[in-house]
Amino acid sequence: MFAIVKIAGQQFKVEEGQKLFVHQLEASEGDNVSFEDVLLVDNGGKVSVGTPTLNAKVSATVLGHQKGDKVIVFKKKRRKGYRRKNGHRQHFTQIQIDSIAV
Repeated sequence: MFAIVKIAGQQFKVEEGQKLFVHQLEASEGDNVSFEDVLLVDNGGKVSVGTPTLNAKVSATVLGHQKGDKVIVFKKKRRKGYRRKNGHRQHFTQIQIDSIAV
């Protein structure tokens, strides 16, 4: 059984017991969170597609918060002496999917 869920503006294919990183959520470590923007559910070959969402719920547990790898942003204009270098680290939340309820 899997579902396609919209979490923090992005769509993820999730299964029970799966761990994944999503954009930072406003929840502390160990909290239970639920997502109700379920777009599709596949239950053993029986597919249900929402228009636009289904009346289903995905429950997850927050495992922790982390920062991603550093991304270097370098801007340059040739022959003008213009160079700018910035770095950025995105904040992520690791969650584990507990259940998918249809």
